[in-house]
Amino acid sequence: MTNFIEGLVIAHLGQGIAVENKNNIILCQTRRQLDTVAVGDRVLYSQANEHQGRIENILPRRSVLLRPAKSGKTRPVAANLDAVFVVFAVEPFCDFLLIDQYLAVCENSNIAVKLVFNKNDLPSSTEIEKELEAYQQLGYPMYRVSATNAMGLTELNQALKNQVSLFTGQSGVGKSSLTNALIPDKELKTNTISATSKHGRHTTTAATLYHLPESGELIDSPGVAIFGLAGLSLPQLAFGYREFQSLIPQCQFNNCRHILDKGCAVRAAAENEHISPARYQRYLKLIDKMPQSSN
Repeated sequence: MTNFIEGLVIAHLGQGIAVENKNNIILCQTRRQLDTVAVGDRVLYSQANEHQGRIENILPRRSVLLRPAKSGKTRPVAANLDAVFVVFAVEPFCDFLLIDQYLAVCENSNIAVKLVFNKNDLPSSTEIEKELEAYQQLGYPMYRVSATNAMGLTELNQALKNQVSLFTGQSGVGKSSLTNALIPDKELKTNTISATSKHGRHTTTAATLYHLPESGELIDSPGVAIFGLAGLSLPQLAFGYREFQSLIPQCQFNNCRHILDKGCAVRAAAENEHISPARYQRYLKLIDKMPQSSN
């Protein structure tokens, strides 16, 4: 045990894992019996030589974000997160169903979630503004930014300080532009991480952790809907809608699905517009996306 070194997982590189200890990055394999290692994990590793090692243990996590894997199982996307920042924009389009999906997962993972409305130099619409107002009334912080003209980046930078954050969102909303604006030497850092694998550039295949210039860490995740509904059950999906939480105990039946169930307080609130009818309709759509076993 005395030979083990504590490190931080910053990227997956093909079959290897980049682990950082102080300013050194080494390429590690994992002990065979070990659970899946995620970016953001604190680990104990043994060192074979200057550039290679083996992860021996994963230290306890304070939070973990999961994504669906094969055979109905889940895999960790990122660990020890304090906040998820959901990035979206007018273009390509505001996918509010996807945003609700992210919010539901984070509500069930005990991870704070914040909204980043990028490309704010582009004109919005009355419909979009109405949806955004509903999120803000539920207490979700929202940052209006533009990576193009640096609008709102100071406030966003402030929100990222002193914590581990993850950027996610659909393709084309400008996540990379934002991370490049917030981390001026991002390409240099990416090349340094990639060089660890001895395969040259662009070998990271999943989330990558960067240190922000002032303080805090930012995990940049690829792709659309990276964590899907992540194994949520139907009661967990309902709990993931923040405005449902105080209404659920008022439903006539404990196993209420909040669809056409008799005495459903959630459906009644949506019909009376005490909660957002649009959000309620998206909840029904997400139920249809869930595996039958979760329903």
